[in-house]
Amino acid sequence: MSDTDELENMSDEERAMMEQWENMSDEDGGSEGSEDGGEAEAGGEEGGDTTRILNQDEIDSLLGFDDDDFGGEASGVMALVNSAMVNYERLPMLDIVFDRLVRLMSTSLRNLTSDNVEVSLDQVSTVRFGDYMNSIPLPAMLSVFKAEEWDNHGLMVTDSALIYSIVDVLLGGRRGTPAIRVEGRPYTTIETKLVERMVQVALGDLSSAFDPLSPVSFSLERMETNPRFATISQSNSACVLARLRADMGDRGGRVEILIPYATLEPIRELLLQMFMGEKFGRDSIWESHLTQELYMTDIQLQAVLGEKVVALGEMLNWEIGTRIMFSTNTEDELELRCGHVPMFKGPVGQKQSQIAVQIDKYIPPEEEGEQ
Repeated sequence: MSDTDELENMSDEERAMMEQWENMSDEDGGSEGSEDGGEAEAGGEEGGDTTRILNQDEIDSLLGFDDDDFGGEASGVMALVNSAMVNYERLPMLDIVFDRLVRLMSTSLRNLTSDNVEVSLDQVSTVRFGDYMNSIPLPAMLSVFKAEEWDNHGLMVTDSALIYSIVDVLLGGRRGTPAIRVEGRPYTTIETKLVERMVQVALGDLSSAFDPLSPVSFSLERMETNPRFATISQSNSACVLARLRADMGDRGGRVEILIPYATLEPIRELLLQMFMGEKFGRDSIWESHLTQELYMTDIQLQAVLGEKVVALGEMLNWEIGTRIMFSTNTEDELELRCGHVPMFKGPVGQKQSQIAVQIDKYIPPEEEGEQ
């Protein structure tokens, strides 16, 4: 049977399907032939395989390396790789902490240098520790500090421009002249000590910035110039990075504070809260209302007339009319309890044919184990 006879015997549906397959084969073969010299046709001889090769733009889009989306949100495989990164927006209270730090550092550095110092916050972001350490422009001075109450570490990086500016100001350099920078040599002992004074002041201000949220003391442990010796966390750990800039007229530089999320974990619940302001969400109206309601709350107090330990076998033998003798005397003070918590003590008496107890002593909570 010839091909003409087979086409005549086909139904309309089969003919339409055949034309569709031929069109798809022509399109794939034409596009690939124009780019790759005719390689990798649609594979119609093997049963109509429609597999085709992705071009470079499609590969970049799949991996998340699309140039058009550079600087925006990650997509594709890169979005999956970076999905483990903790989002900075989950800790909104850090904005208030670093805003307080900027105000405090401006005042402290003015007192330290006797010059007009303006500190500004450039950016607060989230980075991986290893990526940040590899991106530090050298030479720089890395100060490793410890949060005593949180039992973990952080990092403060001072760039070369600020180092020479602080040295020039503290040693009496004239205003209006830029600091002289000598690259290619290690920092001297005098330069290190002067920068250490500035770092101590900045760490004190950082402790004060955290005080309304959670009291913490930051202490300087050591200062390094090689990033390899300032490793305080694993390379893939998420960290909060705050970039500050200090301007002293024509001089100035940058200070970067890196705090791992593991260091902030003890106060994570406090950093997640959304309240704003210096008082960190304190509402005096609600406090006074709650205090009034507590004063009007009714509680039940139990007056313990006597206690006695009885064996279970003896208790089972009790009958109606059984008399139980206690060792309590009429002169003894009775104990008043709220639930199982002892609250007061006082003598017992009688008022209007009813037994009454006069509250004479308050039992502090720490004496519960002694009662």
